[in-house]
Amino acid sequence: MLTRYLRGVALCAIVTAATLPASAEDYANPDLLMTVDALASAAAVSQRTGEVTYGESAVVIDVRPAAAYGDGHIPGALQMDPDAVADPNSPVPGDLRPVADLADLFAGLGISPETEVILYDDRGGFHAARVFWVLEYLGHRNVRMIDGGIQAWVADGNTVETGAAPTGITPGQFAPAVTPRRFASADWILERQDDAETVVIDVRPTHMYAEGHIPWAQNIPWSQNLEDDLTMRTAEELRAHFEALGVTPDDNIVVHCQNGLASAHSYFALRLLGYPQVRTYHRSWVEWGSAGDLPVATADAG
Repeated sequence: MLTRYLRGVALCAIVTAATLPASAEDYANPDLLMTVDALASAAAVSQRTGEVTYGESAVVIDVRPAAAYGDGHIPGALQMDPDAVADPNSPVPGDLRPVADLADLFAGLGISPETEVILYDDRGGFHAARVFWVLEYLGHRNVRMIDGGIQAWVADGNTVETGAAPTGITPGQFAPAVTPRRFASADWILERQDDAETVVIDVRPTHMYAEGHIPWAQNIPWSQNLEDDLTMRTAEELRAHFEALGVTPDDNIVVHCQNGLASAHSYFALRLLGYPQVRTYHRSWVEWGSAGDLPVATADAG
């Protein structure tokens, strides 16, 4: 645990965080999920500056508001507001910033093509997952989330830092390579409404789905991806959960929610399971439900 590093002699070498528990290894893509123990084991403290790092090319990002970050964060973590990727000028709430703006945002956090990006929040990955999806959509492959977030870090006995985020970060050379297969538009969904191999998943709570939804969308709330302690359900549980609802790795899957946040969590869960064809309709219901010329259904989600 990081406590032993901060209280003892600073490490002279960096230990990589590659080992995961057997339960995590059961996921098809276990490298997408990092335990707090693995992160703490990777910690190194500079004898000269006291700075905590987690590998030569690793950047840990706390995806919470600045106030929450200031109250206590993982040592060495940078801070990113949950809505930093959203375009404040778009008429569609939650719509992404232009690609060039996103590239500047990530470069400002020191991210380059070789950077390992490690994300966490305090909501079981609710906010971190959107950043995960955006990075994958922009072609950055070396990205993962911390299982259980800041709560798991503290529960494991690790220390936290307080105070404002560091300044003077050396900019990275983020190079976006947009990946269309990770993205869906309203037109893309509409064109495939009769395609039996395309599955649309509405991850909103049941009552919101019942009030209005895409007629051929299936309601699978995102919160069902998590255990009570906000860690991800086991691979066996998640796999059985989706397959019992008819969602299989052979499907062409698109997930959506209200405004592009929650959908990314189910995107992450399905990527963790190794589902190869998963994309996010990030404009989600705020666009579809208000369009006026797109089909809408209201019914009990069952």
